[in-house]
Amino acid sequence: MSLSPLDDYPVHQVPEVMRHPATSDRNFYDRYYFTGFDVSGEAMLIVGLGQYPNLGVTDAFALLRRGPLHKVVRASRELGNDRMDTRVGPLRVEVVEGLKKLRVTLDAAAGHGMAFDLTWDGAIPAQLEPPHFVRWQERVMFDSRRLAQTGRWTGTITVDGETLRVTPERWWGARDRSWGIRPVGEPEPPGIQAKNPGTWYWLYAPMQFETHSILCILQEDEKGRRLLEEAVRVWPDPDRDPEYLGRPEYRPTYREGTREVAFAAISFNPPGGKPFEVQATPILPVHMMVGTGYGLEPDWKHGMYQGPGPVVQSVAYDLHKDEDAARMWGMVDAAGRFEYDGHVGYGLFEYWAMGPHPSFPE
Repeated sequence: MSLSPLDDYPVHQVPEVMRHPATSDRNFYDRYYFTGFDVSGEAMLIVGLGQYPNLGVTDAFALLRRGPLHKVVRASRELGNDRMDTRVGPLRVEVVEGLKKLRVTLDAAAGHGMAFDLTWDGAIPAQLEPPHFVRWQERVMFDSRRLAQTGRWTGTITVDGETLRVTPERWWGARDRSWGIRPVGEPEPPGIQAKNPGTWYWLYAPMQFETHSILCILQEDEKGRRLLEEAVRVWPDPDRDPEYLGRPEYRPTYREGTREVAFAAISFNPPGGKPFEVQATPILPVHMMVGTGYGLEPDWKHGMYQGPGPVVQSVAYDLHKDEDAARMWGMVDAAGRFEYDGHVGYGLFEYWAMGPHPSFPE
């Protein structure tokens, strides 16, 4: 057992050193996740960095979607003793001011055709979301917490020799910090889990308007039962309490023959308030699972040991090519346009509709 610099701070929660979580579950993780996009729909960047203390690994990725380009730079290394070290090869996350301002960088010297130096400024106070707990058959698969925040970006992104200027009036986004238990790393023998129907019916929509933000989540099982939901309206003023918006209802319209969302209505019914409906339109869809470690590639999954590292790789796909477009599968993180009652805003429109669900005909 080894100490780390974090052990010198009064932040312990259990009688262990800080590098050891309270649970020995191999799937314990702690992650940053950022999205940023030009509100014109020209480009979208997704950055994630995770630590997996019980696997001894930390990894990170950056995914840029611009036109037909889907480009990922990813890195992995042994976690080591210092969990305050948020560098993974050329990628780094720096907390400048907790819950308000962060810096995310990708070093150009890595030589993978992409670099950035970006600063995040929160538009609203960070919000703690409800616990996410899911038991499938006998196993707890999800037991996690997350904070969420809308905001704006400043800095530059360089890709294949061209530099994009990132300014807060054009580059909006959302971020979250999550920690706890969720499936990561190499697959385990399925056992009784093989009986699960494999449904993942999900909407995550943190949307930002000029005067406020709305944070919406819902997840349902194969019978349409709610596993998770949240709907709040939040103002920049930290002294103003968020407004609970009741049970959100989600009505997506899919492109013919697919489960790709063309547009959607999200309705809210705040207790004692006026019901309203938000019209949501994806303006740039990004298949965030492709190349980033979320389970599609057998040789690169979150928490998978790649050696002492840092190991750095890049992959790029041209969506004008049929074989590359056919790789795009799984959860979609779209830059979205949101409208209601004269308000027009932008945010993340994250969705997945996999497996059986009452909204799909047999």
